[in-house]
Amino acid sequence: MRLITTLLSFAFLVGCNSSSANDQQGKIKAPFDEWYFTFSTPKALPAQVTLVKLIDVNGYGKVFRTIDQPQGQSVGTWSQHAGKGTSPFNKASSPPQVIQFCWDSIIDKKVYETTLVFSSGTKNKMLTTEPSNYSPEDTYYFQYMVIGLAPEGKVRVWLKNNGRPNIEQTGTEITTVSGKELDMCKGVTKSDFSYGYDDDTIDFIKNKKYPYGTW
Repeated sequence: MRLITTLLSFAFLVGCNSSSANDQQGKIKAPFDEWYFTFSTPKALPAQVTLVKLIDVNGYGKVFRTIDQPQGQSVGTWSQHAGKGTSPFNKASSPPQVIQFCWDSIIDKKVYETTLVFSSGTKNKMLTTEPSNYSPEDTYYFQYMVIGLAPEGKVRVWLKNNGRPNIEQTGTEITTVSGKELDMCKGVTKSDFSYGYDDDTIDFIKNKKYPYGTW
């Protein structure tokens, strides 16, 4: 985990200081200008994402401190269409190689640090196109990633799929830690867990057993 954090920090510095001439040498060019990642949570089981670092397939790093926060309506298990499309903040130009992020699970009253290491399958899918099912004369790009955050620190990743059920990125290596194992996320939290749950969460979990579904 510490190695990944170091690599992310290094890649961010390199990405900020590379020349435009070097940017073009051997660069993987996506068929879209930008792709988007959004976070989703089960209904009434909120989380807050506080920091995201990303390395793309070209080795460039990006840090996100202003983040489009999780939303979701899944109950009992993840909806096959969880997540949304574009985001004003969570976006990059090339497919991801690694994403590491900090998130506060309100229901667990814990800070989690999650690292996603993507397989070549994710990159290859994001580089493909097909006719849009919404408007066949248009092109559909696999440019919308959804990251699900659930109780017990469980994380899953999908690509939106042209109106069909989301494609889970099962080849992704997902590592989540908390407590003394936190590295990048130590001291990052913005949540005060002492306040307990809001009324919506209290009403939703009443007479239900933790973790309130299969995630």
